[in-house]
Amino acid sequence: MSDQEFERQRQNQIAAIAEDEQFTALTRQWMSRAQQRQYSYHFDWLGIPIIQYPQDIVAMQEIVWSVKPQIIVETGIARGGSAIFYASMLELLHACGQGDGKVIAVDIDIRAHNRKAIEQHPLARRIHMIEGSSIDQAIVDKVHDEARGLAPVVVCLDSNHTHDHVLAELRAYAPLTTVGSYMVVFDTLIEDLAADSIGDRPWAPGNSPMSAVMEYLKEDDRFEIDQTIHTKLQISVARNGFLKRIR
Repeated sequence: MSDQEFERQRQNQIAAIAEDEQFTALTRQWMSRAQQRQYSYHFDWLGIPIIQYPQDIVAMQEIVWSVKPQIIVETGIARGGSAIFYASMLELLHACGQGDGKVIAVDIDIRAHNRKAIEQHPLARRIHMIEGSSIDQAIVDKVHDEARGLAPVVVCLDSNHTHDHVLAELRAYAPLTTVGSYMVVFDTLIEDLAADSIGDRPWAPGNSPMSAVMEYLKEDDRFEIDQTIHTKLQISVARNGFLKRIR
């Protein structure tokens, strides 16, 4: 089978998944149970907790290899695993002669032990951490200044998951996302969860990253949802959250 035939076969299989309602229902049932078990908290990347589903990690690897960004902007550092993951991908690109990129990681509260773990990691040189609210204009300006003149740029939004906060992030960081690249909004799955399963959090169905994405796309036609990514993943926290800049 040629490469072209193999790719056609894959695309046909992905298209068939999109029509398989039973598969989708089973996936959503599994996802609901996985959230109860805090499934995403169980994985590390190069020794640091990453707090992501393995499927989404693979999807981000595909995006980074395809886009070959020189800047990856991440809002929401948590324990630092995602920043280390993105740095490792940039390190691999550099080893392949594809630039010398960096991660700009923003968090409102970078706890001392998390900062220490990131700063002591062998890939720390590729990460610039900025402490402050990702929607504070001074922080937004810092990120834009850091990214100025560098392209392509991938943006990953994974901090406060309320509608208003995510919508403000989308508006703030969309201009950084280069044509053909992605702005990825994590935890859109909140929209599909039972309100009583979320716990004492300020977000909930109707007040979530998903609701922010839907509102944002009404006001900005430069982006569209890349449905093929979620369709082939099925297990993902970012349904409707893989936004590709098309113009």
